[in-house]
Amino acid sequence: MKIDNLEQGFFGIGIQNGKTPENLGVLWRSAQNMGASFIFTIGNRYAKQACDTHKAVGAMPYFHYKSFDDFYAHLPKGAMLVGVELTEDAEPLETFKHPRRCVYLLGAEDHGLSKKAISKAHHLVKFKSTLSLNVSVAGSIVMYDRGLEK
Repeated sequence: MKIDNLEQGFFGIGIQNGKTPENLGVLWRSAQNMGASFIFTIGNRYAKQACDTHKAVGAMPYFHYKSFDDFYAHLPKGAMLVGVELTEDAEPLETFKHPRRCVYLLGAEDHGLSKKAISKAHHLVKFKSTLSLNVSVAGSIVMYDRGLEK
C-alpha cells in the first residue's frame, strides 16, 4: 500500500515565550499521545520536564527557535500556521477545518501570542472559554479537536 504523505499530513505544536516549564512538559505529553509529529518552543527554552512522564521529548523531534522570525523562516514546506488566540476574528474551533499539514502555535497565558505571530498566522482559532486557559490545556483541546471527524 502506497501512502501519499501530502494527503496523510502532519502537525507540530509549540509555545511562544512559555511562562513555566511545567506547561511545556504537559503539552509534550499530550502531543505524543495525540499524534504530533514534532514539538517546539520560541523564546524561552526548557530542558527535560518532570511532568513529561512519557518522555515525549525523546520520542519526537523538539525544536527551539530564538525568535518568531527564526521560527517562521523554518516552517515546514506546505504547512499552515494556526495560531490559538482569543481574538474577535479568530475562527471557532468547533467549526474549524484543520489543515492536513499545519503547525499550531500557542502563547503564554499572561500575554498570548505576539502581534507579529497573529499577523503572520494563516488561521487563528479560539474556543468557548470565559477566561484564558492554561496553555497546555488549550493545546490539548486543539489537538483533540484535530482528531475528531467533523
